[in-house]
Amino acid sequence: MPALAFCVDAAMAALSPPSGYTAWDSSLPAPEPFSGVPPSTNTVLDDVSVSSVTPWTSSHSNALYKVDAWGAPYFSVNTSGNVTVRPHGSRTMDHQEIDLLKVVKKASDSKSIGGLDLPLPLIIRFPDVLKDRLECLQSAFNYAVKSQGYSSHYQGVYPVKCNQDRFVVEDIVKFGSSFRFGLEAGSKPELLMAMSCLCKGSSESLLICNGFKDAEYISLALIARKLSLNTVIVLEQEEELDSVIDISIKLGVRPVVGVRAKLRTKHSGHFGSTSGEKGKFGLTTTQILRVVKKLEQCGMLDCFQLLHFHIGSQIPTTSLLADGVGEAAQIYSELVRLGASMKVIDIGGGLGIDYDGSKSTNSDVSVAYTLEEYAMAVVQAVKFVCDRNSVKHPVICSESGRAIVSHHSILIFEAVSSSNYTVPTMSSHDVQHFIEQLPGDAHSDYNNLSQSAVRGEYDACLAYTDQLKQTCVEKFKDGLMDIEQLAAIDGFCDLVAKAIGVSNPVSTYHVNLSVFTSIPDFWGIGQLFPILPIHRLSDCPSKKGILSDLTCDSDGKIDKFIGGESSLPLHELEGENGMKYYLGMFLGGAYQEAMGGVHNLFGGPSVIRVSQSDGPFGFAVTRAVPGTSCSDVLRSMHHEPEMMFETLKHRIEEYVHEEVAIRDTITVLMRISPPEVRWFPVRMMISGHMWVRDRDGWCLSVRGILYTYIHMVRLFMFDGRSME
Repeated sequence: MPALAFCVDAAMAALSPPSGYTAWDSSLPAPEPFSGVPPSTNTVLDDVSVSSVTPWTSSHSNALYKVDAWGAPYFSVNTSGNVTVRPHGSRTMDHQEIDLLKVVKKASDSKSIGGLDLPLPLIIRFPDVLKDRLECLQSAFNYAVKSQGYSSHYQGVYPVKCNQDRFVVEDIVKFGSSFRFGLEAGSKPELLMAMSCLCKGSSESLLICNGFKDAEYISLALIARKLSLNTVIVLEQEEELDSVIDISIKLGVRPVVGVRAKLRTKHSGHFGSTSGEKGKFGLTTTQILRVVKKLEQCGMLDCFQLLHFHIGSQIPTTSLLADGVGEAAQIYSELVRLGASMKVIDIGGGLGIDYDGSKSTNSDVSVAYTLEEYAMAVVQAVKFVCDRNSVKHPVICSESGRAIVSHHSILIFEAVSSSNYTVPTMSSHDVQHFIEQLPGDAHSDYNNLSQSAVRGEYDACLAYTDQLKQTCVEKFKDGLMDIEQLAAIDGFCDLVAKAIGVSNPVSTYHVNLSVFTSIPDFWGIGQLFPILPIHRLSDCPSKKGILSDLTCDSDGKIDKFIGGESSLPLHELEGENGMKYYLGMFLGGAYQEAMGGVHNLFGGPSVIRVSQSDGPFGFAVTRAVPGTSCSDVLRSMHHEPEMMFETLKHRIEEYVHEEVAIRDTITVLMRISPPEVRWFPVRMMISGHMWVRDRDGWCLSVRGILYTYIHMVRLFMFDGRSME
């Protein structure tokens, strides 16, 4: 306010008020600070109760970022201010917690000091968390079955579309083998993958075949049946039945089929577009009856054994869930009455994740129930309807992909720089000069602003500020103001906003990430994920920031966060000599990797698998794969990296002649090349190996070093590498 006060003072001293305005009496005291505007506070901490004399602790950060709300029982903040992973969930003992910062350091440190030298961004997978999620889901249904006196059992399947990574799928089959956990496929490649993996699983595990089915898909599914895999072909379209019947007769395989029903129960959220009578998938009751009739005519009604439905992902409440399950159970009972040999009711996906920890009933990023409540609602609904119809209780199957894999994967990335706009200061002389330079019709806007400030009408101040800026912008467009004058207008208007307390203090943090590659759901459907620093959480964050990725696309930013926030509490970057600033995106284990593209030709992140161990660090890296190489990305767009390097080599021979230019070229290559060859020129010079073969023979030449260096860079950068 003092800045605005002297602006008003200077303005009134310099200008005669236009008609209709009363000149401000300079003998009056300077205007008081704006009434109704609270004193300046650190708004980063609005959601956390902190006394001004209480030192900041990890507990405050835990509350600020709502870690317990969305992360329990797998994530917490330790007393050192680092995010920790509790790999066994609620059964994790204190000494089994894994410090996430130590994992990142292990992955990113150079090999010379015991690291893996992997570039960021980095995906860290925790198979122990995956195992715990499977066991918790199974335990929830086992308890519901036992407590309700349900006479059958639960056995789930994992829809591989959520995350098709080989080791994720293999882990699920291995961890779920003891309770017959199976897989669901929606395409021919997914079906091949599922068949291969389930060869090592339980013989009772279900292999659910969903999606569009051509003759090849159906043939493959029937071959899986011939290989003693418990395969069920789920009809998504009525015409698929004819192909199933014809091909099964040709192959001599008795199929097991199910149908996907279009329920009337509809999920109203974003993810409910696949539900209801107008949904994309499934058969109506009329079509289901025609399927029953055709199977009966072919003597294959005993092959009809499964009913499938899907209300939609992220079902928000158990009441909606129970309504849909009840409707499906009634259809199941009717199919039993019609003579089908029904055995399984597949309730599809929909088991949600509470991404923001709000336990909300009307949000696409939250759910208002626990695993146990979800399982109980399903079992009770099926049992009630089947008992009412005197129908034997079916096996309950679910396709809960998001709930299984979301927690086990964390995306780590680094903030490489930050920028924020600093409001300029203006002395009385600056203000007077500013007023003198205003165009004639802008003086009225300025005087209206001044009078509003004196009267304490701060909404009017902002309105006149915008009007003043717009007037001057139009003058600039017409060539009547220069860029220095326009910059002065912008600075003055920002100064007014700051004095009133409505200026935007949000900084932009530039992160080594592509939103389109690593968080496509944020860009595509506005999906929110928990994001926070993984360290320095024992320090109070002093800034608000948004995250801007490295792509040249204006959509490549994260400016919406859980809790309805438009910025994220962050710390100051510590500079070149300080520690790197790492952030993590959590609960992103489903869909993000499979759907990421190569926008701007950014490749995929590095990936490591980390298991809890009893060693000195408390964890072991069991697999590490560097991020996608430049050649992999270029080849995906049908470029030939080897030919590109040859072209560049010839270009250097043609245009780079002077030794200084060659040395500069080597310097640039050193900056962009892999660590394995980065210091090759220096090592050659130090070791005295300066004699290299040039076009004119063996000579003392940095050009020869450049040629050899280019060859080595090509080998290491473009031949593709992976590390077990």
